[in-house]
Formats: sequence, structure tokens, C-alpha cells
Amino acid sequence: MIRAILTDIEGTTSSIRFVKEVLFPYAAEQMGDFLARHWDDPAVAEQVAAARRDSDEALDTPEQAATLMRTWVDQDRKATPLKALQGMIWESGYRNGDYQAHLYPDAPRRLRDWHHQGFPLYVYSSGSVAAQKLFFGYSEAGDLTPLFQGYFDTTSGGKKEAASYRRISESIGLPGNDILFLSDVEEELDAARDAGLHTVLLDRDNAIASSHHPKVADFDAIDPTSF
Repeated sequence: MIRAILTDIEGTTSSIRFVKEVLFPYAAEQMGDFLARHWDDPAVAEQVAAARRDSDEALDTPEQAATLMRTWVDQDRKATPLKALQGMIWESGYRNGDYQAHLYPDAPRRLRDWHHQGFPLYVYSSGSVAAQKLFFGYSEAGDLTPLFQGYFDTTSGGKKEAASYRRISESIGLPGNDILFLSDVEEELDAARDAGLHTVLLDRDNAIASSHHPKVADFDAIDPTSF
């Protein structure tokens, strides 16, 4: 029996294009100025120190740190310091009304339904927990953060590693067999299944010919009570 639902964001609840074409360019454009203005802030200094350790680069100036962050974006690195700094920048963009997070129409509808049915909802994304809360707090469908009981990011481990899902299961307080994980990435679903979770593949563009995970086109096709 499913007793909790864990969902990815990009490609699952929301279009990958929003992140790639809106959020990433916005953070890249703002990164240099943001680091220069907040270089001595403890939260920023903590992430720069982590990036220094991860990269073995000196990062003595905001310009050097910004260059590294942009390089990591180009490389599609899931580095925790990058995600944390991006989240700080995105916060100002959301609060200024520069954009709202995209959601597929079926996602907020079904998330609300599942919440009302008593399913605890959780998020697991490579974006930082702070960025996840901003995403759902400033979405096109309004503030959805009251629907979620918890958020997980790369501090729980890589999304293609079974150990990450075991940690998440322990944090939620349920065995894997009681949790349903939703994602558009087959390798993530493989890892979750190896950790004992139930899985559903979101194939919104009908681009995947076959999968060894249950495959659906949208959230309306998911019935958590059927597992």
C-alpha cells in the first residue's frame, strides 16, 4: 500500500524548458553581481568555501567564483554549492515578480487531490531545498508549499544512487515499499526501485518507446491506490 508520494520536479511536475530557458540564464546573468554584493555574507561564504573544496580552485574573488559557477552550469554539474547559490539568486527573481514557476496543469490538480486524500507528499530534486520551496511557492498555480511535508536535494545523495532513496525513506519514516516515486528519468527510477520504492515514469512527450517502469503521460493517469 502506498502511504507517501515522492516527486521529481523537472520534466515531471514542470517543463524542463522553464529551468533551462528561464531560471538557469537568470542565475548566470545575475551571478557575478550577486557574489560581489554578498561576498561577505555567511551563507554565501559557506557555499564558496564548499565550491573551493570541490574544485581545488582558489576562488579568491567574486569574479573567479562566478566563472566557476557558470562553467558548472555549462557542464550540467549537480554541485550542491552551485544549486545553493542559484537558489539564493532565484529567490530575488521570484519575489520581484520576474517570473513564476511553470507547472503542467494536471500536476497541481492531482497534488491537491492526493493531499486531500491523506497522502503525505515530498519532493526530491537536484535543485536545493530552498529553490524547491521557491518553485512551488511562486508557481503559476499559486503557493503549493502547504501540500508538501518535506523536501530533499543532493545533500541526500545523487538521484541515480539507490542509497539516496534509502536515506529518504529513513527520513520519511516509511519502508521503501510504502513510497511511490515519480520521475521522468529512467535511471532515477531504477535507483529508487533498487531501494524498494514503487515507481512511475512520466513520459509527457511520448518519447520513450518502452520502459520496465509503469509509464504514464500525466499525473491524471496515476492512481496511488492501485499499487
